[in-house]
Amino acid sequence: MANGCEHPAACHAGEAPILASATRKGRFWLLIEHAGPWAAELEECRLPDDVHRLISRARALDIRPQLIRRPGRREARTGPLHVYVAAAAVDDPWLAEGFVERPDDLDLGALVHGVVPESCILVNEPMYLVCTHGRHNACCARLGLPLARFLDENLSGEVWETTHVGGDRYAANLVCLPHGLYYGSMSQAAAIAAANAYRHGEVVLDRFRGRAGIPEPLQAAEHFVRAHTGEISVGGVAVESSRSVDDTTVCVVRRTTERGTSRFRVVVEPTVLTAPCGLTCADGIPTYRLAELSELTPVLT
Repeated sequence: MANGCEHPAACHAGEAPILASATRKGRFWLLIEHAGPWAAELEECRLPDDVHRLISRARALDIRPQLIRRPGRREARTGPLHVYVAAAAVDDPWLAEGFVERPDDLDLGALVHGVVPESCILVNEPMYLVCTHGRHNACCARLGLPLARFLDENLSGEVWETTHVGGDRYAANLVCLPHGLYYGSMSQAAAIAAANAYRHGEVVLDRFRGRAGIPEPLQAAEHFVRAHTGEISVGGVAVESSRSVDDTTVCVVRRTTERGTSRFRVVVEPTVLTAPCGLTCADGIPTYRLAELSELTPVLT
C-alpha cells in the first residue's frame, strides 16, 4: 500500500524553498535494473540473494544503491544483471555500464576510489533519473510517472524511473548523473530545460535542489554564489573550505570562469519556513538563509 502524500500542493509547484536539499549520500552510485514491483524499502524488494548482498555491500561503502527501470515498462529482463555505477565525488565525474554474471564479483571498492570497475564500460551520455517510487510515497508515482514518460519521449534511452532519491515533498524529483545534480517540483517544461542545460554542462537555478554528495550548508553556499554571480556552468562553483560555528557555516567558495578564478566568503544559517499556502509540512520546511556574502580580495605577492 502506497504511503499517503502529506505535503501541500505548494511544495510540489516550486513555491516552497527547495535549495540545499540534495542528499549528501550521493558521492557514488550503484544503479540496478529491476522492473519491479518495488517495495517501500530496497531490503523488502523481491530480489535474488546475491543482489541483496550487492546492495548491502554498497551501503557499507557509502555507495547509494537505486533500482531503475525504463519508463512505462514492467517486463522483467533475463540474463546478466544490468547495472550502472557513477562517481560524482571526483574531479571529472563519470558514469559506467555493466552486465554482471555474478553480482558478488562487482568491484565496488574500485568505484569508491574513483576507478571504473573492470566489468563496466564508460558511458558518454548523461542519465536522467525520475523518482516514481509510489510504495515509498504516493506523490512520487502520481507526479513522477507522467514526467518520466514525457522525458523518455524526448530523451529516448537516457531516462530511467528510480526508487526513492530523497525529498518526497519535492516530487517530481529529477537527478542528473554523473554529477548528481538534484531538481525538484519539476514540471515537464522545467525538466526539459534542466536536461538540455545539463547536456551543455550548465545548471538551471530555478528548482535546483543542489549537488548530491556534499553537506546541505555547502550546497546552500554554492547556490548563493551562483545566484549572486549568475554562474551556471556545472563545475564553475565549488566550496573549497568550510567551518561550523554553532549552527552557522562559514565557507570559501571558488568560482572559476574562462577569465580566471574568484573566491567568496559565504555565511549560511539554517532556518525553517512554512509552506507558501499557509499550511505546514510536518514541522516546517528546513532551508538555509544567506547571512553574509563577500568577494575575497586576492593577496598580492
